[in-house]
Amino acid sequence: MLTEFSGHAHTADHSHPAPQVPLRHDWALPEVRALYELPLLDLVYRAQTVHRAVWKDNKVQLCSLLSIKTGGCSEDCAYCPQAARYKTGVKAEKLMSVPQVLEAAKTARQAGATRFCMGAAWREIKDGPQFDSVLEMVRGVKSLGMEACCTLGMLTDSQAHRLKAAGLDAYNHNLDTSEAHYGDIISTRGYDDRLKTLQRVRDAGIGVCCGGIIGLGESIDDRCQMLVTLANQAHHPESVPVNALVPVEGTPLAQHARVETLDMVRTIAVARILMPASMVRLSAGRQQMNEEAQLLCMMAGANSVFFGEKLLTTGNPEFDQDMALFEKAGVKPLEPNVDKPNT
Repeated sequence: MLTEFSGHAHTADHSHPAPQVPLRHDWALPEVRALYELPLLDLVYRAQTVHRAVWKDNKVQLCSLLSIKTGGCSEDCAYCPQAARYKTGVKAEKLMSVPQVLEAAKTARQAGATRFCMGAAWREIKDGPQFDSVLEMVRGVKSLGMEACCTLGMLTDSQAHRLKAAGLDAYNHNLDTSEAHYGDIISTRGYDDRLKTLQRVRDAGIGVCCGGIIGLGESIDDRCQMLVTLANQAHHPESVPVNALVPVEGTPLAQHARVETLDMVRTIAVARILMPASMVRLSAGRQQMNEEAQLLCMMAGANSVFFGEKLLTTGNPEFDQDMALFEKAGVKPLEPNVDKPNT
C-alpha cells in the first residue's frame, strides 16, 4: 500500500519541480528480500522504471570527497584503515586549514562537482577551534555555489543547528549494515547512537546522507534489512550511498573477498525501488568495476558518483577516466550552479 506522496528529495541543483512520487515507509523484510532475489534483468527493469519516473533528466551528479582530517580515529570499525588501533600505514594528521580545503573545493567545482563532501576521522567532533574551522569551511563551500556535506562522527543538537546555520546541506552518517550484524563490525558505538545522530541532523533541518557497505560478511537478509531501516524512516534519506568493501591490509576484514559486482547492482536497484526520490550514490569500490559494471549500476538507479583519485584513503577512478566513460555512454553530468562565481 502506498502511504505517502511526496517530491521532497531533489537537490538544489535540480531546477525542475519534483513530481508526485509514491513513497512507502512500511516495507517488510520478506518483500524486500523477494525484490532482491528477482531475476536480475527484471529487477533492473523495475528499478529503471521507477528511476525514470522521478529523475527525468537522467543526469549524474558528480561529488567530490575530501578527507579534511585523516587517521587517528578511536573507533574500531573493522573495515576502516583510519582506526588508530589498526596498522594500515595511514598516519594521523591534523585538521586541514580552511584555505587548503576551500582551494580543493574550487578545484573540484572547476572539474564539474556540484557537491563537496568533507570527512573527518573523529568519533565525534568537539566544540572549540576545530569545530569553528569546520563551520568556516562550510560557509566557504557554500559561497562557491556548491552543496556542502560533512561527515564528522556523532553530533550534539547544538552542533547540528550550528552546522545548519552555516549553510550545511547534508550530513553523512552511514548505518553501515543491519542492526543484527552491526556488533560484528563495530563495538565502540551502538546502532542507536547512529540513529540518534541521524535524528539530530533531521531535526536541525539538514539533509540526511545515509547508506551502508556491502561485503562485510553480512547475509542477504542483513543487506535487505539495512535498506528496510533506511526506507522506513519518517523521511527517506535525501542521499543513499552504496559502498562495496575495499579490503585494506591491517584491518580485521583485510582477507574478505571483494563483493560481486552484481550484488552491488542488486543493492542499488532495491534502494532505488524503496526510496524513489533519494539520490543513490555509487560510492566506494567503483575503482574495481569495469565500465560496463558502472553503467549497469547507473541503469539500476545510481545517479551520483564520487569522482577524484581518492575517497578519503582508498583509491577511486581518476577524473579523466570518468569523463571518458560518460562521453562514450552519453551520460550527462549535472551542471554546477551557473549563477555562482567560479573563483
